Amino acid sequence: MTHYKILETPLGQLRLVSNGRALVRIEFPHQHGSDGEASNDEVLQQCERQLQEYFAGERQAFQLPLAAQGTEFQQRVWTALQAIPFGERRSYRDIADGIGNRKAVRAVGAANGKNPIPIVVPCHRVIGSDGSLTGFAGGLAAKQLLLQLESRQIGMAME
Repeated sequence: MTHYKILETPLGQLRLVSNGRALVRIEFPHQHGSDGEASNDEVLQQCERQLQEYFAGERQAFQLPLAAQGTEFQQRVWTALQAIPFGERRSYRDIADGIGNRKAVRAVGAANGKNPIPIVVPCHRVIGSDGSLTGFAGGLAAKQLLLQLESRQIGMAME
């Protein structure tokens, strides 16, 4: 049984989904599913609090139990995404190199696009090798907003 909670954010309403023990999905407004029951379980409360802190500029890393469903390759990519430091960006090639499969750039892009826990697993930090913003489940405007939010926080920390 899944549980969900709706969270108001600068990106619109995010639907947080847990299995009661771990976070399984974060859905953008155009992705909202209908599975599960409304809840305020401990995992959803933690996720809500940490996302609010992130959007308020008070959190740079998430500490949540995660249970994303995917292939072994997708799991490797998603683990690599979590290693991208706050405020930094990596290319799809960087991720492919990092998982030891330089030729898997397109597969890395596909796995990145299937990330069920965006923001917490920071797929928004992956950009084209030419520095361009590329696909994001929440849309390019949302990706740009997240990158700007992180850039501002880095800039303020350096002052």
